[in-house]
Amino acid sequence: MRKIGLFVLVLLVLGPITASAEELRVYTWSEYMDEEKMTADFEAAYGIKVRLDIYENNEEMVAKLQAGGAGQYDIIVPSDYIMPVLINQKLIQPLDHDKLPNLKNLKLRFRQIGYDPGNRYAVAYQWGTVGLMYRKDRVDAAAVGSWSLLFDPNKQPGPFWLVDGMREMMGIALVYLGKDFNSTRPADLKAAADLLVATKQSKNCLGFKGGVGGKNDVVAGTAVAAIVYNGDAIQSISEDPTHLGFVIPAEGSEIWLDLMAIPSRAPHPDAAHKWINWILSAKVGAELSNYNQYATPNAAAEAFINKEDLNNPGIYPTPAIMEKLHFTKDLGKGNRIMDEAWTRAKSH
Repeated sequence: MRKIGLFVLVLLVLGPITASAEELRVYTWSEYMDEEKMTADFEAAYGIKVRLDIYENNEEMVAKLQAGGAGQYDIIVPSDYIMPVLINQKLIQPLDHDKLPNLKNLKLRFRQIGYDPGNRYAVAYQWGTVGLMYRKDRVDAAAVGSWSLLFDPNKQPGPFWLVDGMREMMGIALVYLGKDFNSTRPADLKAAADLLVATKQSKNCLGFKGGVGGKNDVVAGTAVAAIVYNGDAIQSISEDPTHLGFVIPAEGSEIWLDLMAIPSRAPHPDAAHKWINWILSAKVGAELSNYNQYATPNAAAEAFINKEDLNNPGIYPTPAIMEKLHFTKDLGKGNRIMDEAWTRAKSH
């Protein structure tokens, strides 16, 4: 009994004893979690070291998997619209739900996803929007209600960034022109690409920038506006609400859902399931959203979310804002013509 008591004491002091200090390789977006603290917490809980690699858009991530990354990474964080590509090309593997008891914490709407019924391949991580971040001290508040602030050269207030994401940027150009956010009509895509080419060639446009780059330049004042992900903007606004703002322009924009999935040849699938289940726990899920200020799909986590965040329409949009937001759909055969239009927009 004394030996058992000593063993229990060791467990209490040192935590779970693991047979090996394996490494979990996570391929994710930049500044999407408190990287130092969360990786340390996971290692403390499971004895598994975490290594992060960063990408700035879904297309970059898919290309890396196709080039051998499916055997190098244990966790990826894809956006909803790219899931059919990952599934059809067998770049990700089915999940073992027996190893994911915290799956029950997800809100029902995030467990009924058309492209992945029953969460066979992925589970929700965070959701949010794409909008306009701007300098309040250099941009008229009345002007930010429309994307014309960027697309109309007569209204441009100074240097600005477009977002370097094909579906986000093409979709915003389409809705500004009164078209379907997910249109594959050649005439619509030509018009959207023409608009982006003309905008990029205007004297105020700095070009396309992905990840947190545009946000950082608005904070620094080297740009007066940028198209960014809402959480990136909200984090900065909380530190400087006097000079920084964020809005979803009237024409509309994207609502997105990011997920967690395991590459098809992941070297440590058991550790990957531990990571997913850990993120799905109530307090870790809340810690994630409290840090990155994106919306949580985790019903159990909401009790631990900062109250001011729950009441912030920049994070949890009002019903009126939700009506003008569009999920990005898989275009099937239409992906090719979208790619061609985007390539023209980027290269001219």
